[in-house]
Amino acid sequence: MDRSKLYRRFRTLLVANRGEIACRVIRTARAMGLRTVAIYSEADREAMHVALADEAVLLGPARARDSYLNIERLIEAARKTGAEAVHPGYGFLSENAEFAQACYDAGLVFVGPTAGMMTAMGSKSGSKELMEKAGVPLVSGYHGEAQDEATLAKAADKIGFPVLVKASAGGGGRGMRIVRSADELAPAIVSAKREAKAAFGDDRMLIEKYVDNPRHIEVQIIGDSHGNLLSLFERECTLQRRHQKVIEEAPSPTLNAAQRETVCAAARKAAGAVNYVGAGTIEFVSDGKDVFFIEMNTRLQVEHPVTELITGVDLVEWQLRVAFGEALPLKQDEITLNGHAVEARVYAENPTKNFMPSVGRISTWRLPAETGGLRIDAGYREGDTVSPYYDAMLAKVIAWAPTRDVAIERLNRGLEESDVRGIVTNIPFLSALMTHPQVRINAIDTGFIERELAVLTAAAPAPGELELCAAVAAIVNEEQQAAQAETNSPWQTFGWQPVGRRHRSFAFRVGHGPEQKIALNYGSGPSTLVIGERELAFTIAAKDGGFDLTLDGVKSSVAAVIDRHELYLRTRNGRFDLHWVDPFGGESEEHVGEDKIAAPLPGTVVAVLAEEGAKLEKGAPILTLEVMKMEQTLRAPYAGVLKSIKCKVGDIVQEGVELALVEPAGE
Repeated sequence: MDRSKLYRRFRTLLVANRGEIACRVIRTARAMGLRTVAIYSEADREAMHVALADEAVLLGPARARDSYLNIERLIEAARKTGAEAVHPGYGFLSENAEFAQACYDAGLVFVGPTAGMMTAMGSKSGSKELMEKAGVPLVSGYHGEAQDEATLAKAADKIGFPVLVKASAGGGGRGMRIVRSADELAPAIVSAKREAKAAFGDDRMLIEKYVDNPRHIEVQIIGDSHGNLLSLFERECTLQRRHQKVIEEAPSPTLNAAQRETVCAAARKAAGAVNYVGAGTIEFVSDGKDVFFIEMNTRLQVEHPVTELITGVDLVEWQLRVAFGEALPLKQDEITLNGHAVEARVYAENPTKNFMPSVGRISTWRLPAETGGLRIDAGYREGDTVSPYYDAMLAKVIAWAPTRDVAIERLNRGLEESDVRGIVTNIPFLSALMTHPQVRINAIDTGFIERELAVLTAAAPAPGELELCAAVAAIVNEEQQAAQAETNSPWQTFGWQPVGRRHRSFAFRVGHGPEQKIALNYGSGPSTLVIGERELAFTIAAKDGGFDLTLDGVKSSVAAVIDRHELYLRTRNGRFDLHWVDPFGGESEEHVGEDKIAAPLPGTVVAVLAEEGAKLEKGAPILTLEVMKMEQTLRAPYAGVLKSIKCKVGDIVQEGVELALVEPAGE
């Protein structure tokens, strides 16, 4: 290959991605004086990354295969805008050798490894073969070319159950299944292949021994075109769910200094096997004693900020300088480790409903300021729409501190001060995870979240006296501000009245629970709130995002969001969603049940798993939808007979559409 086409200085960079990582790359590129080009689908016309870039090009329809995965359209977008280089981010085509080669053939600098390096190391199968030759320790497994069911079944049987079936070309937990017995293997392979094909355009599988109670350790490496190859310490990514990382930290609290040097040396050896150029990550699994190579990611990782915070290195800047053809600015012994960093991934998903993705318009977006060791990497803003077509990650909250304990405290404070409404997020779940005592003492493995799921997704506490008073205060505060916006007359100001007292009743409900009542007395003299037999004096001082509520002499900070009759409150006791019962609205406490088999979100039917007329047990799988690149299986809500299937494989269905009808047993 012509080195002048591989690495050279450029002025215009096309970012071949979306969301948080596109915003992240654009910010550093612009700080380096580069002109930036965004690409977007029809679903992302108003997206944040589009607004940040100097130029933006529409690729096509919402589906990734018609836009973000369309190599021809990406190359054409670069040609139209005069872009000389392409940064792939992570996900989509970031580890696609065909895309890297297409960029080279079009005369574009690809900010990453060459297609050859990507083929050698990006393929989980190919990289394992290389590591075997290089003497890097491996988990036993099958990573051959033959992909027929008989070969895979024979390999799994030879390895011994449990095994891990996973996509050779993928990452992020997609196309990955734990299989604990032979009869689970065939359906797991079919499902994993289908998911991998949709996410990566490649359904090849490998099978490896599943290490029970493992820890996930990975090493950040980066190489330049001058033969320099560095490791930037390790990260621990053990807190995972469905093989998707949830919390990452650096350095690993599990390794001592000697183990750290051993695993970093192994990572440099692994990358050196292909003379690697660019940023990448060598991933290992540990059984508590030994560390085994599992794969290399030939791209930037989601969790790269924790490495940046402990080393002071901007990895995106280094990626771009390597692409310029420059040598890395530091030597191995000049990279120092400073403090501890922890990152939490904020997703649009509902942990109390099996982490079902949440879509819709973000009506409120309040994340804490980047001070006191906090860093926020976001891809969304207030008013943006979360669509069902792409990964559900909204932002990352990252904290640095001199010690792990303080870093965790800072991260948790950052999560506690984050309020995102209009969609459901995993923020309360992340807070519960970071305050779990076993996490604090690092007594975890990759199965920890699944084991503790009931604790981590426990129902929010019932609103108490403080929350009921805060709910009334929130309504009064909003009404007062609306009145003051219309006129400065004291007659329009809440609580002002020359003589007499007024009484106003409120009722609130959580979910479909009973109404809880509270009264407001105001007029001449102090305003009071009455709950049962207690009457409490209160005052309100408005501020951004909420107010200070002084109740019976104690001041509390309250975050509040009101959307018509729905109230969100964050107090010292946690987060609360209340419904303000409209006394004139004729509201009924009756509600529709959740027994019908309906699409929880817009998606594509990818499998029908039961036949009409079949007798089903409660929980039996009926059909599978692909939503946000992840598969969601809809199951029978009760034992009965499947009367009808109202869709077929390939149908694109909208939220709420009934897909199947189950007649309960005994009817």
